[in-house]
Amino acid sequence: MPVNIIVTAKQVIDPETPASSLRLNAQTKRMETPPNVPPVINGFDENAVEAALRIKDAQGGKVTVISVGKAFVTDVVKKPLSMGCDELVLIQDDAADTFDGYATAQVLAAAIKKIGTYDLVICGRQASDFDQAYVPLGIAELLGIPCVTIGQKVDVKDKNVTVGRAFADSTEVVESPMPALVTVSNELGQPRYPSLRGIMAAGRKQPISWKLADLGLNAAQLEAKVEMLELFIPAREKKCEIIDGENEEDKGRKLALKLREAKLI
Repeated sequence: MPVNIIVTAKQVIDPETPASSLRLNAQTKRMETPPNVPPVINGFDENAVEAALRIKDAQGGKVTVISVGKAFVTDVVKKPLSMGCDELVLIQDDAADTFDGYATAQVLAAAIKKIGTYDLVICGRQASDFDQAYVPLGIAELLGIPCVTIGQKVDVKDKNVTVGRAFADSTEVVESPMPALVTVSNELGQPRYPSLRGIMAAGRKQPISWKLADLGLNAAQLEAKVEMLELFIPAREKKCEIIDGENEEDKGRKLALKLREAKLI
């Protein structure tokens, strides 16, 4: 049975960015993308894309990717297309930087409703910028569909989705009727690399662009429910203390005492 799948994906600051390159905007309380470091697709969202493509490979169907943001980098957001997805929908608005998780969930849910026909929504378990992990739950609530989280394996049979959920010391298998929403984790496995053919095909595809007005939304509806009180890069201090002594044994004894005082041993 062909499956129509919608995947949510977020463009984020590369989590491998050196701390020295990070910049905070004190006025907006937001991280600013370093000019010399290109953004990336959130890693867990790439896992979500991979989960969707595995289902498509096995059963056929269509995979549509949706992203919300302010300033998309075309080569970055087109990566799911180069991996094998069929369609990319970009909801771009200057206000996107001020959205909290609930507002983002509202926008994504409205976009999914506008698309209309879907069997399964797949999201990454969380985003690497704020790690809040509640946007997918909000989408499921707003759509009125079941939600299964932290999946490491996703299979579709007939009109049901079966999810193997990842835990520290065990797994749990959950089955749900579709339509449903599933969040996936990196335990799903390494996402596929875009092929040269896929990159060339993605270059020819034009994303669908929507504004908030196209979704019947306005700024008043998307007012933040969560207030950011403070955002800062933790200060780090390093110091080196030379342990001296009469001989190697004395130095070792004094080092052990210092480590014990610091409660490191």
